[in-house]
Amino acid sequence: MTDPGKLVLVTGVTGYIGGRLVPELLKAGYRVRAMARNPRRLESRDWYDDVEVVEADAADQHQVEAALEGVDVAYYLIHALGTGKKFEARDRHSARTFGAAARQAGIGRIVYLGGLYPEGEVLSPHLGSRREVGEILLASGVPTTVLRAAVILGSGSASFEMLRYLTDRLPVMVTPRWLDTRIQPIAVRDVLHYLVGSAAMPPEVNRGFDIGGPDVLTYRQMMQRYADVAHLKRRRIVTLPLLTPSLSSHWVGLVTPVPNSIARPLVDSLIHEVVRKEHDIARYVPDPAPGPIGFDRAVELALKRIQDLDVTTSWASAATPGVPSDPLPSDPDWAGGSLYIDERESAISATPEQLWAVIEGIGGGNGWYSWRLGWWARGLLDRIFGGPGLRRGRRNPKDLSVGDPLDWWRVEEIDEPKLLRLRAEMRLPGLAWLELIVDEDAEGRTVFRQRALFHPRGLPGQLYWWAIKPFHGIVFGGMQRNVAEAAEQQSS
Repeated sequence: MTDPGKLVLVTGVTGYIGGRLVPELLKAGYRVRAMARNPRRLESRDWYDDVEVVEADAADQHQVEAALEGVDVAYYLIHALGTGKKFEARDRHSARTFGAAARQAGIGRIVYLGGLYPEGEVLSPHLGSRREVGEILLASGVPTTVLRAAVILGSGSASFEMLRYLTDRLPVMVTPRWLDTRIQPIAVRDVLHYLVGSAAMPPEVNRGFDIGGPDVLTYRQMMQRYADVAHLKRRRIVTLPLLTPSLSSHWVGLVTPVPNSIARPLVDSLIHEVVRKEHDIARYVPDPAPGPIGFDRAVELALKRIQDLDVTTSWASAATPGVPSDPLPSDPDWAGGSLYIDERESAISATPEQLWAVIEGIGGGNGWYSWRLGWWARGLLDRIFGGPGLRRGRRNPKDLSVGDPLDWWRVEEIDEPKLLRLRAEMRLPGLAWLELIVDEDAEGRTVFRQRALFHPRGLPGQLYWWAIKPFHGIVFGGMQRNVAEAAEQQSS
């Protein structure tokens, strides 16, 4: 039985695990406080009205202390993976800050989800950072539970998406040696089970626990079994020893939606055998009934979610500090900087609702209503340089919410049915936004307004703007015409 008065803080709520943990905690009877740098990104969540939302940055101790006031248990689900070469330093600083704030606030327990790792080996930067964060929290003076998991199988997880796209898209593969490393994957439902149960551990427990599913497989076996579950032909896999982790991550980045900045740390970690060494967690949190989910069933469940458009959270949902964009300020000429604008508008013979339906469906499989080759080439270039490119697609083909990834954009603002503002997360020498606006003129006609905004960073940013300006007519002019035409076709 849970204490109905117990207050739980969840960090990382815009991320993959945090967004799924909140409803499970509510179901278990806890009161939940959700901490986010940008609380607006939580407004579309089904559980938003059932939790207390606080704004705080995990790297700011004063903000974290305020967020932890009155909290009994805090879930630390923050990591800097994908933020660049200094992600280990960011992880270290945030963990120390959070641990100190938790001790100051006098909370009863920290629960952290880290990575499963082998003993006695020089770890990859990703696994090394996960281990270090766990050690920092265990030494914080607050009783801490560290759960260590390998590959998490669930719709939307970075590890699962990597496995899915590699297997779906490549019937014949030349692969690196890490495909023969043994891994003990775990279903996301079981991860959530152990996370929820960890909140009720007795105060004397301060240690880490390995968690994993019932199957131990090589990555090669995981790909073949995924193909069987997905009803694909058996994959032909040839191992090439000279394919280094660096080359592998670029290959993964091109074939899957996972960008190099995330693929490289994940690939580096796959050289390690990650198999559960103990199952002591069962002393405090009994295994889920009727038992942990096996690999094949976990894949079935994940694919069913994807087919039903019921992927509630994704690796791409997480807010990433340091991406090359910031919210569009109310004063565009901040700090003496310049803001370049490409603005277009046209009156169209469609209703505002018909125009909005086209705007809200833009991107992903529907494309961008202009020069396809140009968008494809720019997306490929972005992926080569470590950006998301166009492969993130959409969370849902019909609707958008603030914070959703949309190809190389992220939804920053929606005022339905009037405004969709996207901010760029592609590799750029500056900050960029795209606004699609539904308006009316004095005669009552529907007006489609479109604004592309760019704030250059230094001389490279200035050169970039003027280099691409000659193509604006093709890219943005074509988008203006084709979106308007698609809306008008709905009215005919």
